[in-house]
Amino acid sequence: MHATSRNPFTLKSMLINLSNHPYSKWDEKQKAAAEKFGETVDLPFPAIDTNGDENYINNLADEYLQKIKKMGEGKELTVHLMGEMTFTFALVKRLQAHGIICVASTSERIVDESVPGHKDVIFRFTKFRKYE
Repeated sequence: MHATSRNPFTLKSMLINLSNHPYSKWDEKQKAAAEKFGETVDLPFPAIDTNGDENYINNLADEYLQKIKKMGEGKELTVHLMGEMTFTFALVKRLQAHGIICVASTSERIVDESVPGHKDVIFRFTKFRKYE
């Protein structure tokens, strides 16, 4: 079968955006790069309690694993995951153990400190990179 032919048994692809940056606010370059993962659906990144311990993080990662599995049921799933590092690490491990691809967005950091005492930082999306 030709690669562009529609196969009724092929799973629909989905990118779950688990970050603090909703898809609607992504620039056109990032939206275009996301298209290869299929439809993009936002899942807001949780507010992580800074006083939470490892058990708290593990429980939250388990909860989000279940949410993601339910959202992606019957789909070829990729998760864009950016946020608090211990939660991200715990969740990426769980998702990968279930065969779910995880990606991070990379960006160029542009800093303007031309005004004394003031710093402007702009992040320009570069690409998605797999967690491996």
